[in-house]
Amino acid sequence: MLRSLYSGVSGMKNFQTELDTIGNNIANVNTYGYKKGRVTFKDAISQTLVSATRGTSAQQVGLGSQIGSIDTVDTSGSPESTGRPLDFAITGNGYFRVRDGHDTYYTRAGNFYFDNKRRLVNSEGFAVLDTGGRPITLGADVKNFSVATDGTISDQNGNTIGIISIATFQNPAGLTKAGGNLYTTANSNAGKVTVSQPGQDGAGTIKSGYLEMSNVDLSEELTNMIVAERGFQANTRIITTSDEILQELVNLKR
Repeated sequence: MLRSLYSGVSGMKNFQTELDTIGNNIANVNTYGYKKGRVTFKDAISQTLVSATRGTSAQQVGLGSQIGSIDTVDTSGSPESTGRPLDFAITGNGYFRVRDGHDTYYTRAGNFYFDNKRRLVNSEGFAVLDTGGRPITLGADVKNFSVATDGTISDQNGNTIGIISIATFQNPAGLTKAGGNLYTTANSNAGKVTVSQPGQDGAGTIKSGYLEMSNVDLSEELTNMIVAERGFQANTRIITTSDEILQELVNLKR
């Protein structure tokens, strides 16, 4: 069987994976705090036809390609002004911490709300944590509040209600996406987590009244989509041509 058939099939499968990733990026172009994905390829095993000798290079034929990695590109998105006091954007490194029961998640989407217990929560109802790992709760006597760039939440009398915590990682691109704008360290390669106050230990600061937009560049994604589509078509052509050659070989017996 022709090697080119297997090379063409592997190329088709890999470009399909890239198109899947591009499609997901485009679908999340307006998702707050979304970090785009990127697919990289690497060559598969090569078959050695003639081994190398002194003064002569080896003769090798490649057997297609495979997925090298599917990366999360963790560059910051642009901050968008909303004017809403409970919208927070992180300027710099780090993630907000939220908790659902005993599970802690991390997010760059800072569109927060108050639940019926006056706790600060995300859109899923997960409690936003302070630097001590506790949910941030506003008392019934709090009528107004303000949020400083260092994460300090103060009431109308200037009393501190809580300090929003920021988590930073040695390798933030190694976090595992859990859906709902959330990330988890379960089975991840994120490395050591450091929890600190905004502006300390390398953590970014907080801008109240802003939200971080997706870091997806739509023009870049559309360009990548065209390249991936042409790569897919070229690999289908490889398969078609290989099939025609096999057909000619079969017809030689007639």
